[in-house]
Formats: sequence, C-alpha cells, structure tokens
Amino acid sequence: MQTQQQKKYTPTEYLNLETNSQQRHEYINGEIIPMTGGTPNHNQIALNFSAALNFSLKRKPYRVFVADQRLWIQKKRIYTYPDVMVNPGNLELQQGRKDTITNPLIIVEVLSNSTRNYDKDKKFAAYRTIPIFQEYLLIDQYTIQVEQYYKTSQKQWIFSEYNELEETISLNSIDFQITLADIYDKVEFETTENSDN
Repeated sequence: MQTQQQKKYTPTEYLNLETNSQQRHEYINGEIIPMTGGTPNHNQIALNFSAALNFSLKRKPYRVFVADQRLWIQKKRIYTYPDVMVNPGNLELQQGRKDTITNPLIIVEVLSNSTRNYDKDKKFAAYRTIPIFQEYLLIDQYTIQVEQYYKTSQKQWIFSEYNELEETISLNSIDFQITLADIYDKVEFETTENSDN
C-alpha cells in the first residue's frame, strides 16, 4: 500500500474526501492510503464465505457486511474496509455518521501479497482494540490456507490453521461451519507453467 501524500489529514477531512471519491481509501492515523482492486480469486473467496455466512445467519440477530462497509477503529484512529464482517443486530455507528460502523464481532480478511504482513500484524493488533471483537480469519488466495484466531479471555487468543479442502472450520463466536472446499469453490490457483505466461 502506498501513501497518497505526506500531508496529515484529520478524520473529518478524510471522510469528506472519501465520500466523494470514486476509489476506496484506508485512513491510518492521518495518512490516506488508496486500496488496490481485488483479484478474481480474492473476490470469489470473499463472496463464497460471505454468502454462506449470510445464508446461515438468516433471521438471526446478526448482520454480514462485505468489502464496502467502512469500519472506524477509534483507539488506533483507523478507517478501513474489511473483506467480511459480522456484526450483532444492534449496529453501533460512529457518532454523527450513518455509514461507518464500530462494533464487528468477526472479521475475515482475504490475504493479498501487498497487504499480507499488515493484515497479520498491525491490522490485527488494531482490530483487537475493539471491545466486542471476538474472531479473526485470514484466508490465503494463492494457496489453500486459512488461519483462525478467536478470543478466549482478555488478551488471550487461540490460533488454528487449516490447509486441506475436506477440513471444516467452526466459528467460536457464532454457530457457523464451512468447509475449505466451499471457501475455495471456483478459485483457480496459478500453476508453475501458467505463472510464466
């Protein structure tokens, strides 16, 4: 991710620019960072996961959001757009806003080469400052690999990993299961021969 300019922006300045922008941007403590477009694999994985989740939670007190829903992380002064979020039915919005939520229970990120380290490290640390946040999934788009983190107590998280299509992931914070085969349905991985073309 490239920083747009050296100028530091206030959250209000960012929101004014973002509301009128054709492209989405993250805001990290004064810096505005353009978000790159997703690959077909990235979009397919996010769609597969969110569609299954949304169907499973039908008529239950949760909301599923995908890609374009802005999240405000107050303690870190970050605006971002997670790939998939699950929120309790009672949405908490940023004060004075109708388009920015603050209370995700679960966040799912599809890893890209350009954001992989950030998603695993600083972004996860920022998400952990959200009091209600309970579960984090990182899904690789280049190989079959999912990492799951869930909160067991204050400042304690359990890690699990999955890398076989027949494996099933069970979320801990809500009643939902999904196989890796369903997550990666229609995802086409590059082969060694294709990657040279």
